[in-house]
Amino acid sequence: MKAAQFTSFGATLEIVDLPRPDPPPGGVVIGVAAAGLCRSDWHAWQGHDPDIKSLPHVLGHEFSGEIVALGSGVSSWHIGDRVTAPFACGCGSCRQCASGNTQVCPDQYQPGVSGPGAFAEFVALPFAETNLVRLPDHVGFAAAASLGCRFATAYRALAHPDQANLQAGERVAIFGCGGVGLSAVMIAKSLGAEVTAIDIRDRALESAGQLGADHLLHPEQLDGLEVEVAVDALGTTDTCIAAIMALAPRGRHVQIGLMLGDDAAPAVPVGRIIARELHLIGSHGMGAAAYPELLAQVASAALQPERLIGDLIALSELPAAIGGMDRFATQPGVTIIEKFSA
Repeated sequence: MKAAQFTSFGATLEIVDLPRPDPPPGGVVIGVAAAGLCRSDWHAWQGHDPDIKSLPHVLGHEFSGEIVALGSGVSSWHIGDRVTAPFACGCGSCRQCASGNTQVCPDQYQPGVSGPGAFAEFVALPFAETNLVRLPDHVGFAAAASLGCRFATAYRALAHPDQANLQAGERVAIFGCGGVGLSAVMIAKSLGAEVTAIDIRDRALESAGQLGADHLLHPEQLDGLEVEVAVDALGTTDTCIAAIMALAPRGRHVQIGLMLGDDAAPAVPVGRIIARELHLIGSHGMGAAAYPELLAQVASAALQPERLIGDLIALSELPAAIGGMDRFATQPGVTIIEKFSA
């Protein structure tokens, strides 16, 4: 099978021929129809993710496709089923998985991190009964690939009662208008919030405005900004602190962007957090059990994740695309790989 792999951190990805994987016990092999390129992939490629233990490695954690092989013990799924899966796959047997919070399973498996990912024609996935999500016929593969990390994460972060629990009429500031930030804009508007989008790029702000953001700001225009909910959708020290500083008393800060590399241990303004009784919330994806709720919103057209798709590329174009992510050179929105064979 064709796959994009790197042999050392930061080295150019190479398109290579690798053996097709076998299904693990309790797992499946999926023929990848679409895969998303995420900033988390860039961090992993740069060596910022300590969970990648060995090289060479194949990235890719946002994907959709059809099941092509079943492992032993899989009874609920069949060859040809159209599926996607969360980027954090729970083991199905621990306390967190029993509560439905597979996204924080201590023994989770992340395709593209724990093992080979979906920047390939085929990807193997364990714990199929716990983590596979059946795709409705009306949800295309490209839109489904955009759900698995950014959109699902933003949805749970903003909409769920145990996260930000964003309410109609509340003000929300979203820092960073890449894939997850634009997802958050769309979701916040669907919840009836007043949305301020912040980014350094005019093009990204234009995209946020097209998705319904009420106010579009550059970082130097934040004086006087005060909101009930702030989202760091990028994951830098600057965006994290700016988001916290924008909160009204008893406001909720949601950290979605990964804090890795030089930003792994930011100095946060604890004095302000105490004085204003601010709430800091981490949000790490969404478990498969919550997908029906999200897919129902997609089915009703209340949410339209396909509007977030920016570039559609072939696997052969992936090395250049991931190489430009540190410069924010890619088109705002979600870049989707949809052609894998030569």
